[in-house]
Amino acid sequence: MRTVAQSNDAVRLSFLLVLLKDAGIRAVVLDAHTAGIEGSIGAIPRRLVVATEDETRARRVLSEAGEM
Repeated sequence: MRTVAQSNDAVRLSFLLVLLKDAGIRAVVLDAHTAGIEGSIGAIPRRLVVATEDETRARRVLSEAGEM
């Protein structure tokens, strides 16, 4: 698994997930529960990860959408 984005913005992460899904790339948000437990101080960003073999294509999709 490779991290392609980090954010505390749940709306942005949801948007990125949809972009990747539309491109046929499976992505998962990690650390959502941990970030929720620590409250809203933003100390622990959520990570958007993809399979290692999808990393290059995922980064290209996000870049073309102006998200990297």
